[in-house]
Amino acid sequence: MGQKLKKDEKELYKRIDEVLHYIWDPIGICGVPEARDEYYSYIPEVFKLSKYKNSEKHIVEYLNKIRSENMGLGSDSKKCIEVAYIITNWSSKLNCQTESEICR
Repeated sequence: MGQKLKKDEKELYKRIDEVLHYIWDPIGICGVPEARDEYYSYIPEVFKLSKYKNSEKHIVEYLNKIRSENMGLGSDSKKCIEVAYIITNWSSKLNCQTESEICR
């Protein structure tokens, strides 16, 4: 990650990890302790996206892209929308969002 995070940001990072592992879990490994780190590589980008207002759409797009391009699975927009909603709510609750919109 390379940067120092504030307390609220550390909490958000942890929550994103838990949401990806226990709720998003596209390959069904949430009950396998040895696979706890399976989704770690996706956390930094989701964390970055979650800090912008109105970022739900971008998180959904990113997670669906991971499902299809990295995992060879079909799209699951319903699950990705649910996960993005939870993550953006955590980001808002922890006051980690910026006023800026995402420019992509």
